[in-house]
Amino acid sequence: MDSLALHSLSALLLLLITSASAAASDPTNQFCDARIGYGDSGCGVSAAASSSKILIKGGTVVNAHHQEIADVFVEHGIIVDVKPNIKIGDDVTVLDATGKFVMPGGIDPHTHLAFDFMGTRTIDDFFSGQAAALAGGTTMHIDFAIPVGGSLIAGFEAYEERAEKSVMDYGFHMAVTKWDDTVSKEMEIMVNEKGINSFKFFMAYKGALMINDVLLLEGLKKCKSLGALAMVHAEHGDAVFEGQKRMIELGITGPEGHALSRPAVLEGEATARAIRLAAFVNTPLYVVHVMSIDAMEEIAKARKSGQKVIGEPIVAGLVLDDSGPWDPDFVTAAKYVMSPPIRAAGHGKALQAALSTGILQLVGTDHCVFNSTQKSLGIDDFRKIPNGVNGIEERMHLVWDTMVESGQISVSDYVRITSTESARIFNIYPRKGAILAGSDADIIILNPNSSFEISTSTHHSRTDTNVFEGRRGKGKVEVTIAGGRIVWINDELKVTPGSGKYVKMPPFSYLFAGIDKVDAMYFSSLKAPVKRAW
Repeated sequence: MDSLALHSLSALLLLLITSASAAASDPTNQFCDARIGYGDSGCGVSAAASSSKILIKGGTVVNAHHQEIADVFVEHGIIVDVKPNIKIGDDVTVLDATGKFVMPGGIDPHTHLAFDFMGTRTIDDFFSGQAAALAGGTTMHIDFAIPVGGSLIAGFEAYEERAEKSVMDYGFHMAVTKWDDTVSKEMEIMVNEKGINSFKFFMAYKGALMINDVLLLEGLKKCKSLGALAMVHAEHGDAVFEGQKRMIELGITGPEGHALSRPAVLEGEATARAIRLAAFVNTPLYVVHVMSIDAMEEIAKARKSGQKVIGEPIVAGLVLDDSGPWDPDFVTAAKYVMSPPIRAAGHGKALQAALSTGILQLVGTDHCVFNSTQKSLGIDDFRKIPNGVNGIEERMHLVWDTMVESGQISVSDYVRITSTESARIFNIYPRKGAILAGSDADIIILNPNSSFEISTSTHHSRTDTNVFEGRRGKGKVEVTIAGGRIVWINDELKVTPGSGKYVKMPPFSYLFAGIDKVDAMYFSSLKAPVKRAW
C-alpha cells in the first residue's frame, strides 16, 4: 500500500472514531438516536401539551398583508378567533405574547428526510428532522418523495411508511426520473388520489436522477394538463460531469473540487433552458434552490416578461459564502458540499436583494443532512461526498436576522416568504400560512428582542456538524404551536411521534389562472393552417 493510500485510510479511521466518540458523549446526538425508542425519555421528548384550548394574549398578530395587536384563541387544533380582548372561561392555557410577534408557523417547501442518496441515507428522518423544525419555528414541510425503480406509486408508499413517526404536518412533492406510459398514468394518480400537486425534474446527477430534455418536455406537458407545478433542479448535468472529470485530471480531489466542477454559469444555463421550455409549453415553473446571480437573473427576466416562474433561494445560499469547501480540515470542508454549490459572497447579497424586491418569492432549506462519517465516503474523491446541508431548524431565525433586522423586508414580508407564499403556491392557503379564524393552529411566538446562537451542541438534528456553527443573531422563536399543541416552549421540545398529519395539496393553484387565455391567444395568433390552391 503506498503512502497516499495509507494516509487516506488513516484519516478515514480517525473520522470514524471521532464521529462515534462524539455521538456517544454528546447527549444532543442521543436526542434522536435511532437506538433509542421514539418517545423514550432518553430522547429528551415528553408528551405534548394536553390542553385543547390555548389563548395567546396581547401579541402583535402578523399575516402576510396585515398586522394588529390582538388575542388568538385556539381550540381543538383550529384558530377560532382573532381579535382584541378575548374573554374565555376556565381550562385554557394562556400565553402572554405582549411585546412579541404572533405569526403563522414556517412552511419549508424543500426538504429531504430519510432520503436514500449517494450510497447512504440522510441522518435526519421524519422524527428528528421534524423535531428540529419545530424547535426552529417551522410547523410544516414539503418533502421530496423519490420513485422506487422509477415507480411513483412505489415511491409514494415508501415515503408514507417513512413518515409514520412524524411529529408535525407535512406534504410531498414527487420526483420523476424516467418516462413511459406507466409514469404518465401514475402522475394522474398522484394528483387525483394522493394529494400531490408538484413534480420535480433533476437536470443534474448524471447516471442517477438526471433527466434529459425529451423527458422534461413530456413532464412539463403532463404537469400542465394536471394542474401540477413543475419543479426543476437546474444545473447542466452533462457539463457538470465534464467538470468533475476535469478536476480529477488536475488532481483536485477534495471538497473544493465539487464547487469548481459546477460553476454558476451551468446553473444559469439550465435555469434559462427550463424557463424557455416551460414558456414553450405555457406552464408555470418552480426553480428550486436558486444559488447564483446567473440563475436569479434568468428568473427576473422571465417574470418581467410575464412568465409564471417561481424562484426559491435557500437559507444557506443567502447567508453563507464559498469559503467553506477550501477549509484545510476535511470534516469542516465536506459539510458545505451541496448542489448547486454555495457561491461567492456577492451572490448571497444579490439573492437577498432579489428576495426583498419580489424577484424571488420564498425561502426553503434543501435540508439534506449527512454526518461527518457519511461525508467521509468521499475523502479521496469529492464526487463521492454525499451532497447536502442543514437548515430546517435554523431557517426562521436566520431569515429574520438577515432580512428583517437589516431592514431589507418588513415583518409582514417575513411571514410571506417563510410561510404564506408556500401555502399559496402549493394551494393550501388559508388552511396553512395564516393567523385567521378557521386556519390550522400552526403558530409561533417570536421575541424580536431575544437573541439566538447556533451550535451543534444544542441543535436538534442528528448530525454532528452544522454549516451555521457559531452564528448569532436577534429574533428568537420562543413558542411553537403545531396542530393546536404547544410543542416548543422554554427551550424544551414536547412532541409525540405519529402526531403529524399528511396534508393533501390540490391541483390548479393561483399560478394556473389565465393559462387557458394565453393558450387561446397563441392559437389565434398562428393564422394557420393556410388554405392553398393546388
